[in-house]
Amino acid sequence: MEQLATAIRLGVYPVGSVLPPERELAERFAVSRATLREAIAALRQAGLIETRRGRGGGSTVTAPARGRLHRSLGGGLSRVSAATKSEWLDALEFRRVVEPGAAQLAASRQLTAADRERLTAVEAAVPGASGKRAHRQADSRLHLTIASLSGSARLQEAVTSVQSTLDSMLAAIPSLETNIGHSHHQHRLICTAILAGRPERARAVMEEHCDDTAALLRGLLV
Repeated sequence: MEQLATAIRLGVYPVGSVLPPERELAERFAVSRATLREAIAALRQAGLIETRRGRGGGSTVTAPARGRLHRSLGGGLSRVSAATKSEWLDALEFRRVVEPGAAQLAASRQLTAADRERLTAVEAAVPGASGKRAHRQADSRLHLTIASLSGSARLQEAVTSVQSTLDSMLAAIPSLETNIGHSHHQHRLICTAILAGRPERARAVMEEHCDDTAALLRGLLV
C-alpha cells in the first residue's frame, strides 16, 4: 500500500489513468496477488482509486494521495510544515525502538493475575470501540498498558510521547478497515506472547506492527 500510494502521489500513475493489471503490479512490487488486492482495497476505501469489474474494467486513479487527503481534512495537511513532517518521521523511527523493547520487557516479567486480567481486558476493548476517536483511544490505551507492564518508568514516558505524536498522524488519514483488522490481529499476537512469557516473540510481532503502521503513514502522509 505504501508503494502504490507513493507512486500515485508522485504521479507515476496520474489522475484518470488505469492501474496496470494485477498480475503485472504483483510482479512489480514482488507481492502475491492476494496482498496486492488488499492494498488496492485499502486505497479504494481511502478514496484514491475506483475499481470497475467486468470487461473494460480496472482500477482508476481518482485523485493524488496528498490532494485527496488535503480536501478530506479541509486543507489541514497542506498546513503541516516540513519540520513537523520531519518530526513525524523521527517519531516513527523512535517508536520502532521503544515499543518493541517495552513488549519484550513486559513478556520477560512475572506478571500478576491482576496484570494479566488488565492486559486481556484492554486488548479486548480495542475491536469493540465504536467510532474513530474511541478506537484510537482504546488502541493507545493498549500500547500504554504494555509499556506499564514493562516496569520501566522511562519506557512508559517514551511510549506516551510517541503515542501522542502517532495520534496526530493517524487523525490525518482515513480509517481503513483492512488495516484496522490487521492491527487487531497483531495486537492479539503481541498480548498472547506477553502472557505466554515469550519476550523475543513479543518483540518481533511488535516490530512488525510498528513497521506496518509506519508504512501506511509514510504512503499517505509523507
